[in-house]
Amino acid sequence: MQPGGMKSVFLDVDSQLDFLYPAGALYVPGAERRVDAIAHLNRFAASHAIPVISTVDAHAENDPEFASWPAHCILGTAGQRKPERTLLERRVTIPNRECELAIEGAAQIVIEKQTVDGFQAPNLARAIERLGAGRFVVYGVVTEICVLHAVRGLVKTGKPVIVVTDAIETLNGDDGQRALAEMRGLGVELAGISHICAA
Repeated sequence: MQPGGMKSVFLDVDSQLDFLYPAGALYVPGAERRVDAIAHLNRFAASHAIPVISTVDAHAENDPEFASWPAHCILGTAGQRKPERTLLERRVTIPNRECELAIEGAAQIVIEKQTVDGFQAPNLARAIERLGAGRFVVYGVVTEICVLHAVRGLVKTGKPVIVVTDAIETLNGDDGQRALAEMRGLGVELAGISHICAA
C-alpha cells in the first residue's frame, strides 16, 4: 500500500481500554466496534512494512486535564493500556519527555502524551520527521478531539492525509460531523478500511 513508491505512516490515535470499552473510565459509546478495524489496520501495516505510530494518553494521577475530563488513562493502570490485538510484536514505547528516539526497526512506535493534542508532546513530531513519510493514514478515537488534533498537525507537514472513516468513533455525533467537515476543508481524504487495505 505504498503507491508510486510513496512511503506511508499509519497513525493509531488513543486506542486505549479506558476509551474503547464500557468498563473504561472515559468510555466512548460504540468504540468497541472499532477495535477489530484498528487491529486489522495495524496488522496490515506491519505486513506491508508500514510503520505504525500509536499515540496513547499517559496521565499522572493529578493531571491538570482532569479538571476538564474524568480521570482516565493514568500511567501504569489497566485502562491506560491498548487492547492486545492492536499491539505489534516489534514495538517501542517513547515516554512523554525529552529522550533518545530509538525507533529504528520498530513496527509500532507507541508515543505517550498528556494532552488532547499529541503534537504538544515532545516526541510525536520528532518521530514523524524521522520516518520521512510521504502520506499519513489516521484512525482511532475520538473523531472530534484527539483525531482532529492529530489531523490538523499532520496537514501542516504538507503531506497527504487520509482518515479511515470506519475505524474512528465520535463522542458527540454533531461534533464528529463538524470535525469531518473541517478535515475535508483541509484537503484530507476520507476513506473506508477496504480502500486502505485493497491489495
